[in-house]
Amino acid sequence: MWGSFGWGTLAASSLVVGAGIAMLFHVSHRWIGLIMGFGAGVLISAVAFDLVEEASTATSSNWPIFLGIFAGCGVFYVGDLLIERMGGQHRKNPAGDEDGSALAIVLGTVLDGVPESMVIGLTIYAGGEVAMAYLAAVLLSNLPEAISSTSGLLVGGWNKGRILVMWSAIAVISGLASMAGYGLFQNSSPNTVAFVLTFAAGAILTMLADTMMPHAYAFGGNLVGVVTTLGFATALLIHAFE
Repeated sequence: MWGSFGWGTLAASSLVVGAGIAMLFHVSHRWIGLIMGFGAGVLISAVAFDLVEEASTATSSNWPIFLGIFAGCGVFYVGDLLIERMGGQHRKNPAGDEDGSALAIVLGTVLDGVPESMVIGLTIYAGGEVAMAYLAAVLLSNLPEAISSTSGLLVGGWNKGRILVMWSAIAVISGLASMAGYGLFQNSSPNTVAFVLTFAAGAILTMLADTMMPHAYAFGGNLVGVVTTLGFATALLIHAFE
């Protein structure tokens, strides 16, 4: 169980790394958009091959898969609306938002990351070891999110220490979510496992369409389509050699 905590924390540690990159180097908005596009492609691959495909293997029924996808979509959509009203709608925007609520930004990042982290723990229990392709997908996708959000927070007047504490706390929360994914579903039926996997898939897809990909295109331009495809192919290659 503690191993799942470690892997979940490791996957989220790239949030801290991304924050450090944004603090040490000036990363242009165009580059941030391109990095976000790459991360989006990585996550799309993870959804297709590490979540939905695994769910299809886990159960012979289709209803848990579709129910999970739409449940994850609905929960993320409602949560994202609430966070927007609290002032966290620009949490992935490198241009910054001085009016953004610190609590909303934290809650928004947790909303983005907890489904991903729970799946890490679940896959460790189901397969006996961490799914390296999925772990790599979460690691790679967290980097552009942290770079983008940190750039925006710095523009909005946040000090560096406060930002690092926030990302470190979220990394620990992600580790706890991974531990929960390992411990809560040990006696679950195949249908429940499939539901949890596709719940995460639905939440991630909705997040990509609502927040990550619009900002990627807005700042990266047409080249975002190319790097998104590159990100997808990179994650697929990792999956093939797993």
